[in-house]
Amino acid sequence: MSKQLPLRLGVNIDHVATLRNARGGVLPDPVRAAMVAQEAGADGITAHLREDRRHIRDADIDALMEALSIPLNFEMAATDEMQKIALRHVPHAVCLVPEKREERTTEGGLNVAQDENKLAHFIAPLAEAGSRVSIFIAADKRQIEAAHRIGADVIELHTGAYCDAHAEGDFDLRDRELAAMTEMAAYAHDLGLEVHAGHGLTYDDVRPVAALPQVQEVNIGHFIIGEAVFRGLGPAIQEMRRILDETRA
Repeated sequence: MSKQLPLRLGVNIDHVATLRNARGGVLPDPVRAAMVAQEAGADGITAHLREDRRHIRDADIDALMEALSIPLNFEMAATDEMQKIALRHVPHAVCLVPEKREERTTEGGLNVAQDENKLAHFIAPLAEAGSRVSIFIAADKRQIEAAHRIGADVIELHTGAYCDAHAEGDFDLRDRELAAMTEMAAYAHDLGLEVHAGHGLTYDDVRPVAALPQVQEVNIGHFIIGEAVFRGLGPAIQEMRRILDETRA
């Protein structure tokens, strides 16, 4: 039986910035949200600086680096612009994600196997500067092996298909997706990669993912920010923290 590892909660604050940007101005402040998350028991903050700046802005990253006492996970596309920003700040972690202007949210994982040589050279200076490098990928053996070969520290398994299947009541597909994540989490861990998971997770579907013994962190944003409308941000995070702790206990 695999050893049960501690489970961290990363809170993604992108959609506090989405709400701010919908009207313009400075409110609600995503940095304030990050501080509330920190106080409520989050182990880290995730922020995705997109090429089109649709939610998080450069100034938000500046302020987060200044304000946080918990780690910042800086999500970004593998572009020269984003590499320069990451090297200027040297956040605790950088997570490489695929990015398309027309998508509403990140669709699928990064195709590491297709761009292995390019990505190996891209992440080398980030790792040398001191940031942990994470790759957001599907639960696919070929992609995991490529992430390992290029020198990534972490893989984050894309849980979106699993969450969508659960929400739509397609439990056969949901169970197949969970089985793939279960197998690939163990495989990645055996290769020496740290395993994270995220995208679309909610109170209703997070437990089976949290129960995977090799998963050390889940990153959750949209659901928590939406739930905060009804519960408040601190209580929404505390409830997710309770579920994760209960599942691991």
